Amino acid sequence: MLEIKVNENKPFEITHEDGGWLINGTPANLDIRTQPNGLISILYNGKSYTATVEKTDFKNKEIAVRIDGQIYKAAIKEPIDQLLNKMGLDLKAAEKVAPIKAPMPGMVLKILVQPGQQIKKGDGILILEAMKMENLLKAGADATVKSIKVNERMAVEKGAVLIELE
Repeated sequence: MLEIKVNENKPFEITHEDGGWLINGTPANLDIRTQPNGLISILYNGKSYTATVEKTDFKNKEIAVRIDGQIYKAAIKEPIDQLLNKMGLDLKAAEKVAPIKAPMPGMVLKILVQPGQQIKKGDGILILEAMKMENLLKAGADATVKSIKVNERMAVEKGAVLIELE
């Protein structure tokens, strides 16, 4: 049984057994086939859909598909993920978040976060000026700002820890 959460909505369970599909324990008429041109043909309860895979993240078990112009992001939990979660062993939460370090020598122009702030992967953290260019440093993962080790207008060396995350 897979647990699938689409677009951060309530998860549902999908099971394939005895040649048929169950969605949340209810039989569903579902047929999914990959076409030679790369498109995915979906027949669900008598209605036909065409999908394309926009992005896959195998490490985090996430996929984004486009159906009728709308993008759906699905996070998939396999039985082992569900068991670990029930045991309180969420592997994603246990991953240590690396601190934000200076990728090159430069000057801190602007700090965009505060201690205790929740940040998402891709959020801007800090602007570092190096070689007369402004570089926006972004979060590599969802995290919380633990501490800020620098001040604005401060010169830093390559590899210096700028912001600690947790």
